[in-house]
Formats: sequence, C-alpha cells, structure tokens
Amino acid sequence: MTGTSGGRPSIYPTLLYADAKAAIRQLTEVFGFMELSVYEGEDGSVVHAELVQGNGAVMVGSKGSGGVFDVAMKDAGTTGVYVVVDDVDAHHRRAVDHGAEILMPPTDQDYGSRDYMARDVEGNVWSFGTYAPEIGG
Repeated sequence: MTGTSGGRPSIYPTLLYADAKAAIRQLTEVFGFMELSVYEGEDGSVVHAELVQGNGAVMVGSKGSGGVFDVAMKDAGTTGVYVVVDDVDAHHRRAVDHGAEILMPPTDQDYGSRDYMARDVEGNVWSFGTYAPEIGG
C-alpha cells in the first residue's frame, strides 16, 4: 500500500473550514505554515489547498462547497485523512472486496490526483490517492 518517495509525506490530515481563506491566513501568518498551493472555485471558495510545516502537510478546503468530500464530512466533524497509495484502482478494489462503504469511486482530480473516498466503521472519512506534492526541505 505504500506510496511516495523522495521526502513526500504519505498521510495528510484534511480540514474543512467555513472560511478557508481566513484559516489559511491564520495557519500561515500565526502558526508558520507555508502555502504550497491554493485552488479556488469559480465562486472564490477554496476547493483544495496544501500547507506545509517542516516535512508534513495538511490539505484544506471550504465547507459548503457541495463536493463529494464536503458532503461526506457533513456529519463527521471537520477532519479527514488523505493517504497516498501507488495504485488507487487496486486499493479501491481491495476496499470494495472487503465491504468498505465507498463514498466516491476512483476519480481523476483537476489538481493532479486520482483518488477515491471511503468511510470507516466509526464514520471517519478516508481518501486514498496518488497525489503527493513535493514539499521541499
């Protein structure tokens, strides 16, 4: 199941905020994160952002976007986990074979990932995909 090489994290906490732009400002200005990338929707909401701190990273987005992750997280709290895997389709097949609740099948994303989303037995949302940004050092 391993994925990534060359200093790329393989697990990313994912956070949704009512005001993702304000959260990004706080995380960068107050807590010292570095903005790696921010992708905005046509309405100016943050669809996907990556912030780095040391050799780790978090992914951030806007609540209320109506995207698959936003809908999946509606009753699950504010965080989820993104895990990098080498072969998304094989990983997805294994999850399906084991009866996992699939929230989104393998999908190619605009920001360069192929990923899918599932819910665990306690309702937590897990995303598995190929996207592992190089965060430098």
